[in-house]
Amino acid sequence: MIKIMFVCLGNICRSPMAEFILKNLVEKQNLEKLFYIQSSATSSEEYGNPVHPGTRNKLAQYNIYTCGKTSVQLTKDDYDKYDYIIAMDTSNITGIFNIIKSDPQNKVSRLLDFTNHPRDIADPWYTGNFDKTYSDIYQGCSELLNTLIIKHGLWSK
Repeated sequence: MIKIMFVCLGNICRSPMAEFILKNLVEKQNLEKLFYIQSSATSSEEYGNPVHPGTRNKLAQYNIYTCGKTSVQLTKDDYDKYDYIIAMDTSNITGIFNIIKSDPQNKVSRLLDFTNHPRDIADPWYTGNFDKTYSDIYQGCSELLNTLIIKHGLWSK
């Protein structure tokens, strides 16, 4: 099983959006039994809060729902539990390292590092642009899934 943890600052906008987009893409490929996908925050500011309405509404446009998801914080133990720890931006990478301390297995990356245009994903909490965030995250998740299918030989499963 491939275990993926998406991470952003508060775990109410970008990382849950990535979590549920990737779950949806994996389900469409009938690969859900091969993946465990979650999301978390680098901060405790939003701990226990539900997914931001902007993220919920944007995902609902694509019949993707986040029912029951609340913000949780990344822990040091998560490093050993997950194969990939994927940040939404460079600042999140700093926050991840403040928690996990080191990355000897090179598990940490930004989501858009899996694309041909590596960059940060802007936080819609500040920009208000959930459309742009969705577009970037969808692109990143699609490329991530393609990469994992090839790397792990999942097309034959």
